[in-house]
Amino acid sequence: MSIILTCLAQIRPAKSYLFRRICQVHCKFLSTMADKTAVCLLAEGAEEMEAIVTVDILRRAGVLVTVASITDKECVKCSRDVKICTDAKIDDINDKKYDVVILPGGVGWKHLAASPKVGAILKAQEAESRIIAAICAAPNVLKAHGIAKGKKITSYPSVKSDLIEDYTYIDNDIVVCDGNLITSQGPATAYAFGLAIVEKLVNKEAAKKVAEGLLYKDLK
Repeated sequence: MSIILTCLAQIRPAKSYLFRRICQVHCKFLSTMADKTAVCLLAEGAEEMEAIVTVDILRRAGVLVTVASITDKECVKCSRDVKICTDAKIDDINDKKYDVVILPGGVGWKHLAASPKVGAILKAQEAESRIIAAICAAPNVLKAHGIAKGKKITSYPSVKSDLIEDYTYIDNDIVVCDGNLITSQGPATAYAFGLAIVEKLVNKEAAKKVAEGLLYKDLK
């Protein structure tokens, strides 16, 4: 921002109104984006596509995303042996508030479900009506911690039977939004999942711009 303002400052005084208007619009845009935050909770065995695609999409939309390991390991080995080096560890983010908490799927969901620290983060997120987003098998994490019972959800098809008693299960939608809960089905739906989070967190225009940049054609 400082570079842009330095360049704008060279505009002649006769065009000072233009300078002020550009600054107002630019600063308003930055302030809108800068106050949106997300954390992606990463466990061993996470589905890396679901984590990476979602984080990438949110960052393209200007959201400040923290990738946090739920253990004391900085680098997390995912389901296809891809290692992701995280921004923080869960103890570093316990007391912080995020606009959205993201739960990738893969077999890592079991570690998320077994973690009391993850449970505490999710319960605080729900209590304060902030967004929770879970994809693939990660809705099972919600069930394990007693989150969002009765809401509409979807998931990876093989875990449907685990969820139908506690939630209103939707089979045919690749992304399901119910209030502050966003769920999706798997690796191939990670793009739609990430864009749905951007639409909810920022706005539809931002989601469309990111979709266009990705050559993603299915955002209506």
